[in-house]
Amino acid sequence: MGATVPRYRKEEFARRGDAIYQKKILPKLAAKDVGKFLAIDIESGEYEIAGDEMKAGDKLLARLPEAQIWMVRIGYAATHTFGGRQVRQELP
Repeated sequence: MGATVPRYRKEEFARRGDAIYQKKILPKLAAKDVGKFLAIDIESGEYEIAGDEMKAGDKLLARLPEAQIWMVRIGYAATHTFGGRQVRQELP
């Protein structure tokens, strides 16, 4: 399997991914999901949750081989940081 080619500009990718996360997925999440990784297909809205980002992405690609994946770390503003610490966000 080859790499999936992005079909959107970075800004559109982020806009779609964030919109799906905020409106459709975030309300369904529980406290037990905080810290896990969420892979979202920005075209279909399908998603997978796993303890690490590779597993989340691989699970989604197994179902949707052409998925345009936006990755989120549940409960945090970013998936990773370079120095410093993660900024925690509250679930609704």
